[in-house]
Amino acid sequence: MAKEQEFQLYNTMTKQKETFKPKEEGKVGMYICGVTAYDLSHIGHARAYVAFDVLYRYLKHLGYEVKYVRNFTDVDDKIINRANELGEDPLALSSRYCQEYLDDMADLQCLPPTYQPRVSDHMDQIRGMIAQIISNGCAYEVEGDVYFSIDKSPNYYQLSKRKPEDNRAGERVAVDSRKQNPKDFALWKATKPGEPSWDSPWGPGRPGWHIECSAMSAHYLTYSFDIHGGGIDLVFPHHENELAQSCATCSESHVKYWVHNGFVLVNGEKMSKSLGNYFTIREVTEMYHPLALRHFLLSTHYRSPVNFIISQIEIASEAVYYIYQTLQDCEDAVSPFRQEGTELNGKIIRITPAAKECISKLRSDFETKLSDDLHTPYILNAALQEASRFMNTSINQLKKKQQKQQQLSVVQSLVELETEVQQVLSILGLLSDSTYSEVLQQLKDKALKRSGLTEQNILQLIEERMLARKSKDFKRGDEIRVELSAKGIALMDVGKETIWRPCVRPVQEEQPPLPSQEEQPSVADKQEEQVLPVST
Repeated sequence: MAKEQEFQLYNTMTKQKETFKPKEEGKVGMYICGVTAYDLSHIGHARAYVAFDVLYRYLKHLGYEVKYVRNFTDVDDKIINRANELGEDPLALSSRYCQEYLDDMADLQCLPPTYQPRVSDHMDQIRGMIAQIISNGCAYEVEGDVYFSIDKSPNYYQLSKRKPEDNRAGERVAVDSRKQNPKDFALWKATKPGEPSWDSPWGPGRPGWHIECSAMSAHYLTYSFDIHGGGIDLVFPHHENELAQSCATCSESHVKYWVHNGFVLVNGEKMSKSLGNYFTIREVTEMYHPLALRHFLLSTHYRSPVNFIISQIEIASEAVYYIYQTLQDCEDAVSPFRQEGTELNGKIIRITPAAKECISKLRSDFETKLSDDLHTPYILNAALQEASRFMNTSINQLKKKQQKQQQLSVVQSLVELETEVQQVLSILGLLSDSTYSEVLQQLKDKALKRSGLTEQNILQLIEERMLARKSKDFKRGDEIRVELSAKGIALMDVGKETIWRPCVRPVQEEQPPLPSQEEQPSVADKQEEQVLPVST
């Protein structure tokens, strides 16, 4: 597809938006730091990988051939500790949680990357890179451990823009007196009893955290590629160390754009186990549709902190319901006319001028805002809402008496507008493979679960309300409506029939919590700075 708009992407290295120009015309190499697979993924992961999924989708929409690499860390202290607690093999445990993560990503409609490498499958590349760094005089071996010497990296801190005194040794981990500089970090760790290990020129052991991504990104994308991304917490030390390692290995190492997403807060506070506000993706999608969680995450710009509040995800859920109900109503309205074709008396049916303007504006807004550093909030909160309102107005027009030519013009307008809305939803990852009606039913099922009611309970209350109104007990009729509304169920009178749909529950001082965190294990990984400080 021709690029009508220059794509602007914020670069953490330069602290400004830049016009995106890949190293090789028409092709993009992108590496995103993945999870440490030892537990279920949390909403911090959802935030990161939904954001980069939109970037991936939009680059493809712009016509680029994208090689997208997202790794799994399956060799790590956290994995070993958890495996020892459970009496499992560390690699078997991490493999299980890799699959759990993939299931969560599929629920959130994140497209599979081109490659999803695991550390355990790339020991040759890791050992080779460490050997090269040592050969270049930028690392040293001590009793089976290998450390990177930051004194040999003159541009260290170029990405994070930190000052050396900002990272005082000993604050996060005990100072190792064997290091030449307390800030030096491990490339290879000598094996300890009960840990998995691999042979190396420095003795049996396993890689440090930072070296894995440098080795795997170079293996799949070479030392010079376009986009390296992750959570803002990874800027330092992880990405700073990656940059230092790669440059120490190959003088031509270069990443053009460093891209980072913002933190996740819960009710305005940093998400953490100690505060009891730590949620896995499963805990959220148990009560809310995955599309609602995705919509919620995209309703805030990817670089800004996103505040997870129950009332806000309920608003997102209602927005998804409104979009899909509009699409379903459109399909129902157009269906009777589909067999009549798009011609009448030899004339091609054209869409109305108002519809043409609506489509043009949606397309223009979409291209302009997505090309401005992926400004998804405007698309969701303005452009799509405006298009949905126009569709509903057009649907209502079909119910009025009008000439056949005018009627078919409205039908054709709805057909073309539906196609345009579908394309926008697809690039945002909000277009489900399920039918509109299936998604609406799934949203209703989640609403029933939150309300603690069954469909039969609601139908009985609808019947009670109808009888109360017939006997002119309007007070009771109103009470039933209010009671259901408080549980997130809205009653709607359509002619002589009353139907129900999910709605946002009124704001309360204490909203019902999500399921207890004790019901499912929590999770942390490289993105854990969104929850706790990451240790070097």
